[in-house]
Amino acid sequence: QVQLVESGGGSVQAGGSLRLSCAASGRTFSSYTMGWFRQAPGKEREFVAALNWSGVSTYYADSVKGRFTISRDNAKNTVYLQMNSLKPEDAAVYYCAARSRYYSGSIGNAEEYHYWGQGTQVTVSS
Repeated sequence: QVQLVESGGGSVQAGGSLRLSCAASGRTFSSYTMGWFRQAPGKEREFVAALNWSGVSTYYADSVKGRFTISRDNAKNTVYLQMNSLKPEDAAVYYCAARSRYYSGSIGNAEEYHYWGQGTQVTVSS
């Protein structure tokens, strides 16, 4: 079992940046593939980014490629999402998620993740 707590959300103007953090507690952090998802009002939860247990392999939704960067620090049990050039359409509640590194389901499918944080709100004004 792992517990996830997100932080770093807030309000920013379009073009600005935010860095989200997700602190994990519980079992060995490096045992998990980590992902970020987001959900805007009235929309389904969507994949944003993910990375494997070592951080070597990263995956991004097309909508955020080149603007967002996912990274992890296994020594600090933390995964990050650096968000640059934010757009109003990036506004959402952002969720951190985890699943076993040995699990081979689709990395972009929210249903394939077993642990979730409570979310952090990101607001982007135009």
